[in-house]
Amino acid sequence: MEREGLHARNAHRKEYDFRALIESNQELGIHVKVNEYGVDTIDFSDPVAVKALNRSLLKHHYGIDGWDIPTGFLCPPIPGRVDYIHYVAELLGVSEPEDGVYESIRMLDIGTGANGIYALLACAVYGWRCTASDIDEVSLGNVASIVARNPGLEERLELRLQRDNSYVFEGVIKEGEVYDISVCNPPFHASLEEALKGNQKKVANLNKKRKGRSGDGVREQSVCEAVLNFGGQKGELWCKGGEIRFLRKMLKESKKFAKQCRWFTSLISKSENVKPSLKILSNLGACEVREMEMQQGNKVTRVLAWRF
Repeated sequence: MEREGLHARNAHRKEYDFRALIESNQELGIHVKVNEYGVDTIDFSDPVAVKALNRSLLKHHYGIDGWDIPTGFLCPPIPGRVDYIHYVAELLGVSEPEDGVYESIRMLDIGTGANGIYALLACAVYGWRCTASDIDEVSLGNVASIVARNPGLEERLELRLQRDNSYVFEGVIKEGEVYDISVCNPPFHASLEEALKGNQKKVANLNKKRKGRSGDGVREQSVCEAVLNFGGQKGELWCKGGEIRFLRKMLKESKKFAKQCRWFTSLISKSENVKPSLKILSNLGACEVREMEMQQGNKVTRVLAWRF
């Protein structure tokens, strides 16, 4: 059975082949069990099991060794994260990945987090050169340890600390640098309380939908996202003013770097934030704006892309 809505190039359109994944990471084997429907699965509410799954997926499909995150940091669902990379590749006119063809493309990852997932995937899938920034030294230190375990990655992935959280691009993009595209997954809650409330509601709704229905990997992965994504730190899941305030700051600041980035992009989690973002871009004089929808099961996420 195929997962609905994923990009045509996504390697995770089919259900997970746990036997093959265990070959890439023996640690996963202790977490795999056969459910009541005779299907191999893991306990998606167990953060240790999900980290083991991610480690296997990244090794098996992308050749990334030793991926890990510190306890309490955001655990990303790989199928949805690599979808973003495929969509921005399409935006740049990049066809199917070919060895060495796209090494000249440069991507900037704003707020890479402790998982570093977008930059790691862009390097692994398309061979791009990436700069990944974050305001948190612990996060960057963890990504640096992943890079160190993978020979050749140091030449393609550079890490930069954003020392002033009042800026997005300022202090990260250096004079004379030019990027083909930037990616960002903004924090979408305005406070810890809001994050807690939203997470509890999400889990309750998902559990209600699951009740009485057969458990498949897609639905379980969604529940996993609801539970584990709350593990994110401040800066990963919430910031003062929430997603819309972050977007306003990023959109306005992007114009200053219009000549140093061919395309700017951002995920927008809340649909009500699309319209005000489009208005801001219109007022800023963006010459081209595109909206892309990514879908994984019933979950729809929007990508906003713009250039000047």
